[in-house]
Amino acid sequence: MRIHYQLAGDDVAALYALLQQVARTHLTQAEHARTAYLGPEDTDHLTREELLDRVKAGTATVIDVRPTEEYAAGHIPGALSIPLEELEARLAELPAAEIVAYCRGINCVLAHDAVRLLSARGRTAKRLADGMLEWRLSALPVESGAA
Repeated sequence: MRIHYQLAGDDVAALYALLQQVARTHLTQAEHARTAYLGPEDTDHLTREELLDRVKAGTATVIDVRPTEEYAAGHIPGALSIPLEELEARLAELPAAEIVAYCRGINCVLAHDAVRLLSARGRTAKRLADGMLEWRLSALPVESGAA
């Protein structure tokens, strides 16, 4: 049996983000654990503002590498849903332009892994420096529904 939990609202999301910040501030080992979990800092990233500029200019394709259920619950407008486990099989669907991957939040490894995979396959790829949690908390537009 599986139980899936989701953030119930922006106030819960803000609380979760604040708990992460408190851990980073008061527990020096928290940042070491985060770095160990995410792996080497070998993936290029963009800020939310840089991503918005590239989307507006039409120079980047945005992919959401979270599971499809999470994409359907809320995603960056215009983002394609390509869960990480499907990414390699679906490379042909992606244009030759720069690809920007994002996932759950600043501590999510999925976007890092997506950029590593895309780069290894000769694609130009970056990740959003944070993720959907921070996007929502910044009051940026969010779409919902399946791809």
